Amino acid sequence: MEYYEDRICFGCGDVSPVVMSYDCLKKLVQRGRVERAARGGGEGGQALFFWDSLPLKYRQRYTSIYGSPELLAGRSDVKPALELDGRARDWYVAYRYGEDSGYSGGRSLSVKLVEEYTLNASVCRALLECASESAGLQHALGGRGGGRWARVGALCEELRRWYGHTLPSGEGRLRRKLLSFEREGYVALVSGKVGNRNTLKITAAGGELLVALKRSRVPVLTDSQIFEAYNREAVARGWKELRSLSGMKAWLESAKVRPLWYDAVHGEQAARQLFGRKHRTLLPTRRDSLWYGDGTKLNLYYRDDEGRVRTTQVYEVIDAMSEVLLGYHISDTEDYEAQYHAYRMAIQVSGHRPYEIVHDNQGGHKKLQAEGLFGKICHVHRTTQPYNGESKTIESVFGRFQQQVLHKDWRFTGQNVTAKKASSRPNLEFIEANKDKLYTLEELKEAYAAARKEWNEMVVKGQTLSRWSRYEQSRNEGTPAVSVSDMVEMFWVTSDRMCTMTDSGLTLTVKGREYRYEVLERPGVPDHVWRRSHTWEKFWVKYDPYDMGSVRLYSKTADGGMRFEAVAETYLVVHRAIQDQVDGDAQFIRQEQAANLSDRVARQVAGKAIEKRHGVLPEQHGLRTPDLKGVPAAVQREVARRTGRYSIGPEEFQLGRKSKAVSLQDWQDEQRGGSESVVKKAASKL
Repeated sequence: MEYYEDRICFGCGDVSPVVMSYDCLKKLVQRGRVERAARGGGEGGQALFFWDSLPLKYRQRYTSIYGSPELLAGRSDVKPALELDGRARDWYVAYRYGEDSGYSGGRSLSVKLVEEYTLNASVCRALLECASESAGLQHALGGRGGGRWARVGALCEELRRWYGHTLPSGEGRLRRKLLSFEREGYVALVSGKVGNRNTLKITAAGGELLVALKRSRVPVLTDSQIFEAYNREAVARGWKELRSLSGMKAWLESAKVRPLWYDAVHGEQAARQLFGRKHRTLLPTRRDSLWYGDGTKLNLYYRDDEGRVRTTQVYEVIDAMSEVLLGYHISDTEDYEAQYHAYRMAIQVSGHRPYEIVHDNQGGHKKLQAEGLFGKICHVHRTTQPYNGESKTIESVFGRFQQQVLHKDWRFTGQNVTAKKASSRPNLEFIEANKDKLYTLEELKEAYAAARKEWNEMVVKGQTLSRWSRYEQSRNEGTPAVSVSDMVEMFWVTSDRMCTMTDSGLTLTVKGREYRYEVLERPGVPDHVWRRSHTWEKFWVKYDPYDMGSVRLYSKTADGGMRFEAVAETYLVVHRAIQDQVDGDAQFIRQEQAANLSDRVARQVAGKAIEKRHGVLPEQHGLRTPDLKGVPAAVQREVARRTGRYSIGPEEFQLGRKSKAVSLQDWQDEQRGGSESVVKKAASKL
């Protein structure tokens, strides 16, 4: 086939004898059914005939055997169709080589090779289909038509011209490659040069040795010492020596090798933070959805009472959405009290319960959890992953708060020890020269409160409102407002152990400080009736750490619940020395003496009544009950009268005493029986 006068022409040899016989072609030319293009003649010349003049049945037979005449003529203005093999692309993308190098996973093919091999696989499929069709036609023609691979070769070259595949061009090599592809699949097209490690000096065994030397802690080796030790071992084992220290360092720092030794050199936590996958999370979009609580160093120096330079700690509670600092407490330790006060302040500032609280697992938090405080404050609370500070929003807030606000104060202590910038270090010389100008502890608290206010009122980059304004304007329907009764329920704390109501009151110890309480009948008057039934009884005490003026006493029921008993107020105190006494002290002392005497009489009367009813009164057996000590005789006679020891007192037979007893009574006492009033009035004269 060839082009002549811009038309495809064929010669006798192109169609005879497979498509048609020479005689058949000759008769068609003679009859004018096939148009002659050139007569031929001369050495090597041949007659040419126009392809489009050949009858259709012969053209179809030729095409089915040899393929497109345009391709065979070496010219085509139409790009042949080629369907890319999608499965081939997926296979080559997933393919890994070099897995026998001692490191898991292997390496993937480059993007260029994936595209090349995908195209070659698609061409192979097209060529195999062409060969299959030609073989079927050859069989139909009784074994004739030996030009099957010629047709495949022609199609291969035409596809190369249009698509640029890299399959072999020779007929024999192309045939072997196609048969290999048909037999082995996609891997047959992968070049043996891919992953060839023959020129690599660091073998799998050598790589393990380098990693072992890098991990060695006894002794710890520098990179230069590792280089020398490896080369000594390479000579002994017959390996290639390393020539470049920088090349060895680059190999050790490669992405596959670095994780194998990093933990031994820098610590497992550093390796975890460097290589562990990090979650990418979205911050809350509403206020009070998530609060963080954590303690940190308060990064300002102050001067204590003895003139020493010191620092302290602060426990902060923040809102994650707005980064507003809601509540805090300054103390030297991150304990239960600091956390309690910080969360309480946060609730008071917010006016709402948070939906979720995230905190670490410090001991104070465990006590808050045991007390049930977190369950009262929020719907959900959880602890953070230990040693994973970079995942906590509050750690980022602490860092930026220090950089943007606290660093402006010359008393700034600098950031934590891992900070690398020089600006994150304190100027200790300046602080030493001016330590007399450092804050006192109270001044430090005022300065820190002002710094927190500045942070809350700052406008964040990219925002138009300050942090506090964003917090105020946000709404969260899932976080209800907090009432006064809610505050009492949430923040009143139960004592660690039961406390005893003694004759000197109930003592509650909070952080080493003792508070003493008693139950009052009314302001300034102890409740002696309550004391008669509960002195030396043990109670659970609920108290408000913000206001220790009063507490609530509870007893435990049989089912393990709590029963409210009374409210106890601060124990009343008077001056012992008369010179120090103030108005009301002397009257209070006389009042309590009378009340105590009345309690003694009441106890005697109640006890003797029981003895008499059960026949065990000493007087019923000819004996006498000892008199009360340190009381007037009139009181003793009143006890005897009320207990039935004798009915009429001897003083009633003496006119003066009888008159005096009558004068001490009033009309109301007579209506009540008057006996208790007589005792009280007589005792008041002591």
